[in-house]
Amino acid sequence: MRTPLIAGNWKMNTDGNGAAELAGGIASRAGEVPDVELLVCPPAIYLTRVRNAIGDASVGLGAQNMSCQPSGAFTGEISAGMLTDIGAQYVILGHSERRHIFGESDENVNKKTHAALAAGLVPVVCVGELLEEREAGRTAEVISGQIKGSLAGITAEQISTVVIAYEPVWAIGTGKVATPEQAEEVHADLRKQLAECYNAEVAETVRILYGGSVKPDNANDLLGQPNIDGALIGGASLKVDDFLAIAAAGAAVAQA
Repeated sequence: MRTPLIAGNWKMNTDGNGAAELAGGIASRAGEVPDVELLVCPPAIYLTRVRNAIGDASVGLGAQNMSCQPSGAFTGEISAGMLTDIGAQYVILGHSERRHIFGESDENVNKKTHAALAAGLVPVVCVGELLEEREAGRTAEVISGQIKGSLAGITAEQISTVVIAYEPVWAIGTGKVATPEQAEEVHADLRKQLAECYNAEVAETVRILYGGSVKPDNANDLLGQPNIDGALIGGASLKVDDFLAIAAAGAAVAQA
């Protein structure tokens, strides 16, 4: 069985003290949610403070983005090696905000994914369709293109360590959420694509998260779907109680 992963993407929120307090609050209660893996992804400038606040608790540390370059004249960028040097274990790649605000392409995401894996980081590769793409019936086409482009050249051995996050762009920060059935349909299709690209056995090892206005009141229904292996959470991850309530839903599914 795939261990549920409950990941918090804090985006460009918190200050230093707030980040440490939030991380410490989650860490102090991590034992309340057995059988799930917790992950927090603060702004890069606070990674060290959050790592220190986590201490020895069972909470993973991730970055929200990175460069595909190992070093050099890339002002403002952060390399995979820098992330591992300060204790990060995960990195979010290809989030819709990176794709649609900053113009990142599947090729960019693919280069970053290779660089992350080479450095020993676990990439959380995000895919998702726009509202107009869903309304045009193009969800499967869009997701397939993003998966094939973002994971090009990734071996069967490597893909087993990659996490995929399906985030319908129209449901991120909007209060809208895909129904459990809509989310499960895309997740099942993603697993089918992985089986076609690799094999069914490998596809069954890959964790696929759902993201898009996940809250405590919808977490049970979403995480109860057979192909949804956790959540990538935005706003609700900024409150300890909400984040852990979602994690508790994942724990309940894992224990069922």
